[in-house]
Amino acid sequence: MEVSSLSTTPGAYLSSSSTESLLFKRGKLPSWHHRFVAISWSRRNQQSLFGKTGSLDRNKNSIKVLCSQQREIPVVEARCMDEIYDALAERLLPTSAIASYANAKHIVGLAGPPGAGKSTLASEVVQRINKLWPQKSSSFDSQVKPPDVATVLPMDGFHLYRSQLDAMENPKEAHARRGAPWTFDPSLLLKCLRNLRNQGSVYAPSFDHGVGDPVEDDIFIGLQHKVVIVEGNYLLLDEGVWKDISSMLDERWFIEVDLDTSMQRVLKRHISTGKSPDVAKWRIEYNDRPNAELIMKSKKNADLVIKSIDF
Repeated sequence: MEVSSLSTTPGAYLSSSSTESLLFKRGKLPSWHHRFVAISWSRRNQQSLFGKTGSLDRNKNSIKVLCSQQREIPVVEARCMDEIYDALAERLLPTSAIASYANAKHIVGLAGPPGAGKSTLASEVVQRINKLWPQKSSSFDSQVKPPDVATVLPMDGFHLYRSQLDAMENPKEAHARRGAPWTFDPSLLLKCLRNLRNQGSVYAPSFDHGVGDPVEDDIFIGLQHKVVIVEGNYLLLDEGVWKDISSMLDERWFIEVDLDTSMQRVLKRHISTGKSPDVAKWRIEYNDRPNAELIMKSKKNADLVIKSIDF
């Protein structure tokens, strides 16, 4: 097994194994063209969306998918996030064919503003895939716990170190704006994704929020992982290295949320980590909101938009 290790110091196509594609109920949205759609495509394989009349009534779920007339970007929404997690997990279940290729990976990029629920969505979908996959495959012994087939790669591990921010021309500004695109190392993330694509295995960094720095080689993605959800703010930016990162993804998802709602969630998060309300509000206005406004502009580059529902 070939494993690549990435230091942070200075496509194959998958679909649900079900014979029936996931179909969603249509909903109403002004200035949009409504149609039934089945979500079973891949950017890497250049397969377009197709229409199909029908509906899905799984446990009386009500999941809507709307398509823009200018560009077919499905917008998925439901009564609760659990319904969306279930549908997305089934959609990403690996087929037995793809599982037979050792290095095969289906890499999904999940972007969205701070407070949108990216980490939660990625974790919930991965948990469901790992639970469902053994049930869909006849190759596993029911008495043996199968290895996980899906995993999450957070973009947090690709933050610049505090020492790197200290070495910048304006260290105070660099620390105050930590979380902006230029406080990450996108070249390292791109290298990670290329190694993952080419070699099938990689060690990647995580992020220690207590220390405030990346932790090298803390996340292992192995050959058994067929679905990798990369989650982070700037994965859909269409400039510089970020554009190259986006091109490495099989699918590009964007989780959408009302900006004020997301900032309220971020405010609570800041306060829960010990910041005073005044400091938390200042950080939101000075850093988090401008970052979120930039991220929202990248929604146009998504293949799938997911409506976040308040938790």
